[in-house]
Amino acid sequence: MRIGNVQGRPWLITGDGEGFDIGKASSGRFGPGLAEIYENWPEFAAWAPSADGEVKTFLPEDLGPPSPEPRQVFAVGLNYRDHAEEAELSIPAEPLTFTKYVTSFAGACVEVELPPGKVDWEVELVVVVGRTARRVAAADAWEHVAGLTVGQDISERDLQLIGPVPQFSLGKSFPGFSPTGPYLVTPDELDNLADLELGCSLNGQEVQRARTSLMLFPVDILIERLSRITTLMPGDVIFTGTPAGVGVHHTPPRFLAPGDELVSYIEGLGHIKQTFTAAKEGSAP
Repeated sequence: MRIGNVQGRPWLITGDGEGFDIGKASSGRFGPGLAEIYENWPEFAAWAPSADGEVKTFLPEDLGPPSPEPRQVFAVGLNYRDHAEEAELSIPAEPLTFTKYVTSFAGACVEVELPPGKVDWEVELVVVVGRTARRVAAADAWEHVAGLTVGQDISERDLQLIGPVPQFSLGKSFPGFSPTGPYLVTPDELDNLADLELGCSLNGQEVQRARTSLMLFPVDILIERLSRITTLMPGDVIFTGTPAGVGVHHTPPRFLAPGDELVSYIEGLGHIKQTFTAAKEGSAP
């Protein structure tokens, strides 16, 4: 099934641009927000296949992030060999993990203001946790996943790399820098969870394309490694890393500019689109 965040309310998506309100269809049993869906994921997943409601339409601009208020956000760096190689960095022995702040979250079709600096793109598969996970083995990891969605880990490279200790989390958390969507897609909807094509284009020109099977640490291993250390909670979000093709490693380097349109997709999950505007006068670096 596919779940959309339509103007802040969870909907079951029944077709292109249409679906029904879960809270209304369940007479208030599930909802009214997305967080309540994830907190009761096993019960919701059992109810949803037979659910029925009044089908209505919505616009892409109505879609917010599928998990808009996670308690924890994990992001993984250098999780594709080709991305590590283009950066001329060593292949990591363990997942390189940082966070993105929730105030940077945005929906599927949004306008993003560019801060001063060098703003780059990073298409990523994003995981939403559906069940509490603590010391979960990789073989059982997918049982703890509510679903998958498309994400962009937009990054301002100057701030990200400033100082003796890089500021990854700050450089990747300006408003609008963590768009996800268009929907949460449950694992049963996908034929091969471990091998999905992903990519993005800038103003119609392809800049990234790869397959999730090329991850150094696939989803099940990430959940295993993360849950060894911390408890993953329902609604938590994991950005799983980007493949090669980011702008900073183009020759010459290429960064986002006002008027640009960035479209990102993942096979079976759909696509998201961001357009970019200039920073307002007086914006801080």
